[in-house]
Amino acid sequence: MSNHLVSIVHYEKPLESVRKAVELSKGLAHLPSNARVFIKPNIVFWTKAVPFPKWGVITTSRVVEDMIILLKERGIDDITIGEGTVTMNPKDFETPAHAFEMLGYGILKKKYGVNYLNVFEHSFKKVDLGDGVEIGFNRDVLESDFVVDLPVMKAHNQTVVSLGIKNLKGLIDIPSRKKCHNMTPGKDLHFWVSKLADKMPPIFTLIDGIFSNERGPGPDGKLHRTNLLVASADILSADLVGAGILGFQPEQVPHLMHAAEHRNRPWDYSDIEVVGERMADVTRPHEYDFAYSETDEVILPAPLARQGIKGVFYHKYDLSMCTYCSGVNGLMISAIRFAWHGEPFDDVEILTGKSMQPTPGKKKTILMGKCIYQAHKNNPAIREAIPIKGCPPKPADMLQALHQAGINADPGLFETIDQLPGFYMERYQDKPEFDEGFFHVK
Repeated sequence: MSNHLVSIVHYEKPLESVRKAVELSKGLAHLPSNARVFIKPNIVFWTKAVPFPKWGVITTSRVVEDMIILLKERGIDDITIGEGTVTMNPKDFETPAHAFEMLGYGILKKKYGVNYLNVFEHSFKKVDLGDGVEIGFNRDVLESDFVVDLPVMKAHNQTVVSLGIKNLKGLIDIPSRKKCHNMTPGKDLHFWVSKLADKMPPIFTLIDGIFSNERGPGPDGKLHRTNLLVASADILSADLVGAGILGFQPEQVPHLMHAAEHRNRPWDYSDIEVVGERMADVTRPHEYDFAYSETDEVILPAPLARQGIKGVFYHKYDLSMCTYCSGVNGLMISAIRFAWHGEPFDDVEILTGKSMQPTPGKKKTILMGKCIYQAHKNNPAIREAIPIKGCPPKPADMLQALHQAGINADPGLFETIDQLPGFYMERYQDKPEFDEGFFHVK
């Protein structure tokens, strides 16, 4: 059995470090001449309102530019950068355009002749991945000859890690993203994600671990300066090593176990050769999950339970909560936290996702999002249903629902939702290791 090569390199200098990771992994050894190359960074979220913490959330522009330089050195002229950034309004094309510009992609276009695109402004093609999984992929990536996958090194609150395979989710259409989030035994989110790379063109994966994210994928996680690059011409091998560096054994990451199974690969690193740094020497355990307190009397995120909040039951998100509800889930929790002034709320239960079931006898049940509303709009177990029907839920509707439930949430939080990431930014202010320069192009 031939081993799959994975390099681990300390990030030390622009271009030099990425070059070393690429060369040690032989990741571009099979790059076709005159190839059409598609570069997939991770720009999971963006806001025009504040310079939110990009570290460990978004692929550094430094790594993107370094990869472009290495491709150009190999005579590659047809290079496209593409991403499908999550926005609260799926028809919002201004926010992704702002992200591309602020990350320096316009300068990259002028310097190197590369193109960049928002996949939601381009067409998609249905791809049958087998086992009942059909997904709409961006046509540009499917029609490329070679993919350079540049995920961030993240632990992820639903999929345990978000690395090379998970990063490809940014190339699928919105209906497919929603279909991925289900609770079908054996064919849940983990299973769908595991198949995302199966019918891609050849992929070189370089995990950008200059910064890493604990309890990602967003800025509400704990961000670290980690200074690591992980590279491989085999996406599963890169992800297995990346997960190990984050402190997870393969069997703790269901989508990687699924991927190994349908590739007929061992998952114990026995067919992987690691070069550069030793994995044991650079491992830095990251937690992936947000703690919840769940008892007969309290069902709340742990910080709210410690605060002593009573009378509201906010069930922990499950795999069926898609990206769009996830984007406002933190806002809902924050609003409840700030609305608490010591008096118990009026026996309010909040359900999210697609699969949660109401608790009989609760006085008020908030159904947050179209999916859970459709599932329970006529459920006789609910005494008073308070629907938030949008997909994604609109902040104004969320505020109205909380007020109807007797939770006097601050309207200002909902009117300035785009500024919420600035709250997380404060934790990293004036820390020199969190350098915005990694996201600028000169």
